[in-house]
Amino acid sequence: MPTLSVVIRLLVLCALLWLAVSDVRTRRLPTRIVLSIGALFFADAFIAGMPIDDVISHLLLAVIVFLACAVLFVARMLGGGDAKLASVIFLWVGFGLSLATLTLVSVIGTVVSLISLATRGMNPSQRFVPLRALAMFSAARGVPYGVALAFGGGFVIVLPALLHLIPTR
Repeated sequence: MPTLSVVIRLLVLCALLWLAVSDVRTRRLPTRIVLSIGALFFADAFIAGMPIDDVISHLLLAVIVFLACAVLFVARMLGGGDAKLASVIFLWVGFGLSLATLTLVSVIGTVVSLISLATRGMNPSQRFVPLRALAMFSAARGVPYGVALAFGGGFVIVLPALLHLIPTR
């Protein structure tokens, strides 16, 4: 894997972490950042020499995920930003890593949901900083599922690139 590809994936990870923080603080995932992450997929695919058939396959999965998330959005079960971010995450991972990504995002999402439920009665204007940070997860404002998408997706996007850096015999 080319070094520039690793750099792009680390840049994507940084953007995903920024989105996670943004989701916790404001319950918003800026479209510009989400689309930038999607655009970086195409740059990475070009640099890595991904065959056009694979790019189309990744794009097809992103469309399928977007349509499924759109249904959840209409049913008020998922936010619009989460739907866009999920599509972009699955654009990156493709069919080959989709089940692993879905599983990881689901596990992290369960933890985020439990934290959100446990903190729903907390006052976000706590004086003690760790409690104030925890109160930002409060389900009273909705569950910040972008956190699960960012951490789970970021892990699956970056790990393959980092594994190539580990020297083998």
